[in-house]
Amino acid sequence: MDERYSMIGFVVIVMLYAVVGLLAAAGAISITRKIGPKAEQVLYGLFLVIIAAFYLAFVAYFGNAATWRVEMVAVVLFALIGLFGVRLPIAVVIGYALHGAWDLVHELQAQGAISAYYLGRLTAVPMAYGVF
Repeated sequence: MDERYSMIGFVVIVMLYAVVGLLAAAGAISITRKIGPKAEQVLYGLFLVIIAAFYLAFVAYFGNAATWRVEMVAVVLFALIGLFGVRLPIAVVIGYALHGAWDLVHELQAQGAISAYYLGRLTAVPMAYGVF
């Protein structure tokens, strides 16, 4: 395939992720206007637990058995941080920052830019989720 088609595909994917991010932000803004600050903290703490569960869904989808252990540890850690975030606001902030960093590690590993893990040890997750 021509390089131009690849670039067009990339631009479409970036635009799609940007739209999804904007819609997620609009949804978050509308929800938080209807609930109080404490309920918002609980919501985002529990939502971090749900986000963590998606890593296991991607592991199952891609069928790479070598990734289960690493991803399970990450899911447990993110779930614990999310549960702590229900009571401690700083845990929510730290959890989402670490989620973005974990997505970056996945992306760098998928592109072969880092070798902190053996290739194939992390899931090939679409990585724009942590950015938005």
